[in-house]
Amino acid sequence: MKIYTLHAKQKLPITLKEGWNFLSNPKNLKVITPEYMGFNIQSGADREMYPGQIIEYIVTPILGIKTRWVTEITHSVENEYFVDEQRFGPYALWHHKHFIKEIEGGIEMEDLLHYKLPFGFIGQLVHPYLVKPKLEEIFEFRKNKLTALFGNF
Repeated sequence: MKIYTLHAKQKLPITLKEGWNFLSNPKNLKVITPEYMGFNIQSGADREMYPGQIIEYIVTPILGIKTRWVTEITHSVENEYFVDEQRFGPYALWHHKHFIKEIEGGIEMEDLLHYKLPFGFIGQLVHPYLVKPKLEEIFEFRKNKLTALFGNF
């Protein structure tokens, strides 16, 4: 059982409140997700984020195949961090921690993602050629989109 990690950091020239309000709003995930992913929230994003919140999405990650993805916000401390975990979806494990902290001149955001692929050895075989590059591409898109929205640090 191989568990993979993706780690990303970004600094933005905005206040902690602005950063938290944007990043903790599930509706904004569509804004920072590449359009080709066909990202649509089906339910659960009608309130401010809270522990226990279930959010259901439809995504089209590869080959135009629509996939139902259900996540739970398992932890949330306002202006500090939140954690989303997949309950149903394409991964055998998805545990995504989002940290935010105030720094001089703005904020620093940090993502720490742990994930496991389904299909055992076959999943491990396709990881370096399909999954890892796709996740890196999505996180790079997010970084560029956030910079376009809020400016360079």
